Amino acid sequence: MINVKVRLFANLRDNREKEMKISTKKEAIVLDIVNDLKISPKDAAIILINGRKADINTSLEDNDILSIFPPIGGG
Repeated sequence: MINVKVRLFANLRDNREKEMKISTKKEAIVLDIVNDLKISPKDAAIILINGRKADINTSLEDNDILSIFPPIGGG
């Protein structure tokens, strides 16, 4: 098992904690966490691991900090 700190932003916080610690399997990828949190993969538009750009298929390591942002609109 590995431990990951997950930070959610904007409307992804609706009915969820803004920050949480999650224990998951050693070979976990970002998609596993997204699915566990019942977030649609299309709603996980910007993904950072330890402050660096990542994607839905990036592997996670013990003590990573995963930040997930929804699509950004405006204009």
